[in-house]
Amino acid sequence: MTHNDIFRSSTWGWLRGTLAGWATLLLCLVGIGLLIVLVKWIENLAATYEVGEDRLIIRRGIFIKSIDEIELYRVKDIRLDFSLINQWAGIGTLTVTSSDETTRQAPLVIPHVEHAEGRREELRRLVDAARQKRRVREIDMAHEDY
Repeated sequence: MTHNDIFRSSTWGWLRGTLAGWATLLLCLVGIGLLIVLVKWIENLAATYEVGEDRLIIRRGIFIKSIDEIELYRVKDIRLDFSLINQWAGIGTLTVTSSDETTRQAPLVIPHVEHAEGRREELRRLVDAARQKRRVREIDMAHEDY
């Protein structure tokens, strides 16, 4: 039985876990902050991430949708970044680098993720399992000039 983890960037996490979020909460006192929160919420609503046994699926868009995926055996690195405020709020930013076409131009950055450390560890475990299942290894080819 497989269990997929489906999540989005957290607007509430952004509000309580970033300086911009704290400033927005202060602006709510004068009414402007509510518009900023609404824009951020819609932005976060527009992207959903689903981690399955073999792939990471990225669903983007509200009116015009796109679906992209990264085969887990192609993942090279999963980075977790978080500031001190992020740590207090329990959020982090996941950055996925892979040899998949999806991340050819730039790594996939998923900001303001709730339970980011646990999600990173589970994703690493699934990447290792996908590689073993396909009997592949990730090898970096470095070009050295002499």
